Amino acid sequence: MKRFEQLDQVFDEMLKREGVVDERTFAVLMHRYASAHKLKGAIKMFYRRREFGLEVDSAAFQTLLLALCRYKHVEEAESLFHEKIEEFPPDIKTLNIILNGWCVLGNVREAKRFWKDVVSYRRCKPDIFTYGIFINALTKAGKLGSALKLFRGMWKKGFTLTPDVAICNCIIDALCFKKRIPEALDIFGKMNERGCSPNVVTYNSLIKHLCHIQRMEKVYKLLEEMEQMKGSCEPNSVTYNYLLKSMKKPKDVFELLERMETYGCKVTSDTYNLILKLFMYWNHADGIRSTWIEMEKNGVGPDQRSFTIMVHGLYKQGKKEEALWHFNEMKTKGIIPEPRTILLMKDIETTMKKRERERGNKCEVVVINCNS
Repeated sequence: MKRFEQLDQVFDEMLKREGVVDERTFAVLMHRYASAHKLKGAIKMFYRRREFGLEVDSAAFQTLLLALCRYKHVEEAESLFHEKIEEFPPDIKTLNIILNGWCVLGNVREAKRFWKDVVSYRRCKPDIFTYGIFINALTKAGKLGSALKLFRGMWKKGFTLTPDVAICNCIIDALCFKKRIPEALDIFGKMNERGCSPNVVTYNSLIKHLCHIQRMEKVYKLLEEMEQMKGSCEPNSVTYNYLLKSMKKPKDVFELLERMETYGCKVTSDTYNLILKLFMYWNHADGIRSTWIEMEKNGVGPDQRSFTIMVHGLYKQGKKEEALWHFNEMKTKGIIPEPRTILLMKDIETTMKKRERERGNKCEVVVINCNS
């Protein structure tokens, strides 16, 4: 509270200087007030724009609504919108901000209610972003049937708005998640003829789910398409990571790494950690060693995840001394271990101390027997 009182004093000082406060300053302030749940303060500060020679217009009002929705004050944002409707006549961008607020909040019932309001407005009509926001919210809420109904309405010839790649990707991923992959592939196949070119996200979504059901022939066909098309469809580390998760033997990993190098895809720390985890699972010592060396050489690790994989993997293999060595190396490098790793180390230390005590007792028995 005291800080916001000081902020008013700072603003009074800034008022004496010209050009100090701009649109960016006010945007930051709106977000700070909204994050602190000081809605009256945010509105009061909004109207102080005039003191600094800034317009109190629809664009500025949208910034205020955006800040309120960003910090979950969607109900208040909608109430303010209706209250100020004569002062700030609504346009589709304003309506999209509130619709998106309800959708991000996960309140599908309120989102549906507001969607109906948007559709019925005479002053402005839904745009591609309106449809994208609502379709995305419906799929996330598991309302795939409603989402498909809207999508197919747009997909029909003669409709004023054609689904863009973001909307298509949303529907394709939702269909795949529901194991309706043939329908997803059908939409994918029709995208180009409808003037909507797929991108890397489209391909990655299909590859992810096809890998999950081990349809590897189709996966590699899609991968070849991506490699040939390049541009916005060029495979990235996410693409190859999905393939790595479906690998069955070390040879497949090495072949995929060569393929990544051929097409200029850099190996990220996530990819290295995934490979490390695979080699650890297979107990492939050479693979583990070479991956660790490559990570260090390329400056992308080892990080906390890498050490966690090593420590827990070695522990499962019964190599507790090696696991302890990597844990100590981790601490030496200033990397903070996960809580589960600390618990594991305590178990290892307890086991080792118990073993040392048992060895000590055996030595005492040997000494006693010798003396007798």
